[in-house]
Amino acid sequence: MGSFGPSFLRLGLLFSWGIFAHAQDFSNNSTSVAPTVESDRLQCQPGLLIPVWEPLEGLSGGDVFARALIYFLALCYLFLGVSIIADRFMASIEVITSKEKEVTVKRPNGENQIIVVRVWNETVANLTLMALGSSAPEIMLSIIEIYAKDFEAGELGPGTIVGSAAFNLFIIIGLCVWVIPKGEVRKIKHLRVFFITATWSIFAYIWLYFIISMSSEGVVEIWEAVLTFLFFPATVGTAYIADRRLLIYKYLSKEYRLNRRGVVVETEGKCAEDMELAKGDDLKTLEDDAADENVREFEEHRREYIHILKELRRKHPNADMETLESMAREEVLNRGPKSRAFYRIQATRKLTGGGNLMRRALDRGRLDVHDEDEAEGDKDDDHVTKVFFDPGHYTVMENVGDFALTVTREGGDPALTILVDYKTEDGTANAGSDYEAAEGTLVFHPGDRHQQITLTILDDDVFEEDEHFYVKLHNLRVAGKDGKLMNGTSGKGWRGKEEFPAILETPSVATVMILDDDHCGIFNFPEANVEIVESVGTYELKVVRWSGARGTVAVPYKTIEGTGKPSKDYEMAEGEVIFSDNETEQFIPIQIIEEDSYEKDVLFYVELGEPHQILGSEA
Repeated sequence: MGSFGPSFLRLGLLFSWGIFAHAQDFSNNSTSVAPTVESDRLQCQPGLLIPVWEPLEGLSGGDVFARALIYFLALCYLFLGVSIIADRFMASIEVITSKEKEVTVKRPNGENQIIVVRVWNETVANLTLMALGSSAPEIMLSIIEIYAKDFEAGELGPGTIVGSAAFNLFIIIGLCVWVIPKGEVRKIKHLRVFFITATWSIFAYIWLYFIISMSSEGVVEIWEAVLTFLFFPATVGTAYIADRRLLIYKYLSKEYRLNRRGVVVETEGKCAEDMELAKGDDLKTLEDDAADENVREFEEHRREYIHILKELRRKHPNADMETLESMAREEVLNRGPKSRAFYRIQATRKLTGGGNLMRRALDRGRLDVHDEDEAEGDKDDDHVTKVFFDPGHYTVMENVGDFALTVTREGGDPALTILVDYKTEDGTANAGSDYEAAEGTLVFHPGDRHQQITLTILDDDVFEEDEHFYVKLHNLRVAGKDGKLMNGTSGKGWRGKEEFPAILETPSVATVMILDDDHCGIFNFPEANVEIVESVGTYELKVVRWSGARGTVAVPYKTIEGTGKPSKDYEMAEGEVIFSDNETEQFIPIQIIEEDSYEKDVLFYVELGEPHQILGSEA
């Protein structure tokens, strides 16, 4: 932690020197490092933006203080300006690296599916554009010094870049390990990439020391500069190879997958509970279909969303479905990997009052969804009809009965007739006990944009965990204007050799989350404040149970002293109130002590503890 001070001090001194006047030894001896007693005066020279304030001598203490204050305010003003510019610059890089494109992948069953992937590889983006943008201030300050020193090394030298890189490698990683809450575990997602970049980072320090202090002390020769520059694309290339499992990684990955698929997933930093979730959800069919890495990533994102939704449901049992889904979307964004650029922009926005990036991203997402209907047909490929679920996730209560899923047709020739089959697949919810299995065919007639699938949820009176199942689109077919099917041997509609007039787009599998309405319930007092007279004797304080009444539950309670004193104004009470199955209210007896003398009103508190279910009761 001791590196914080020197790092910020070095950055502050460098910034002040580059913007304002810098001091130079007044002594004629240019090789002197420290001023002597005889020559301890410093002569200020004009800075790049702000000149020296004449005169320099004969100033009173008030003049010195006033000038220092003005320079400091100018420094703050320029620092704020640089922060805003860096914010815009980093935001533009974020926009560039977040560009997406549509990729068509073929599943093992012969079906084609369109998924959306990033144009920029995440590893390459972080090592190139993200590194450039986040290190722009340090690079700029180094250039300022080189320019001001007539392309000779100054006092700062490579310290700006090396110091920043060392801070990221040691301090940031150390803090990331230190701030993990006790009892929790964090894993590196791309372990191979981490080892590659860490190795190159350590090598960079050794190489820099070699060329500056050993090979040619104080001078950077041409061959050293060229070789140093070539190390950068080598770093990016090896990291990309590790990220994409190319060359030797490709063969190692195949060997692991043939023997045990879980090994590969676990070494990439996946949590064991996610693997258990996939196993318990009986997603083998979906995993086999998602052989492509991009499809597999989409399915992993789907499972993560389900897991988060279940957690939020347990924490907020009284929240409605819309609120839960909004909270789940926000949590997914918060848990997602973020670049160094994100944190730098976020810090600048907090400093300048620019707002929260995550909140803005959510608001942008809602606006994008709202504008989709207004900007219909604004797609890259208008010749292909895309069929998909809209939305791809549904949350319903167990007692909803019948509800509809929407399948959307977008783009392509509206005069074509589109046929697509659908079927339900079990997740944690089972057909016949939690929902009615369904399969059939949807027909999009010419001009139709939406079709609906009606499903039935089976209600029961048994408390159970929230469950989910899937509805899958498959066997897409196309009929021409004459009504005849235009199918090839693969069962897909086609025009010519490789052109398909219709294709399934992600999400082609919808997830239906069933929220149980048979919870044990929520317990509280119907009123926050109760006024009683002291002559009441024993007062029955009501406790209510709502949002479910399944099982026998014990709710602890105890009185807490306020201005009213136990044994003087009331009898101290502590115990448990028992709610039987389907019982929605109970009473806590509170004994009030009556006094003959006059006294002002007093108060005390009754607190409910954490409810717990009694073993052997109906769950």
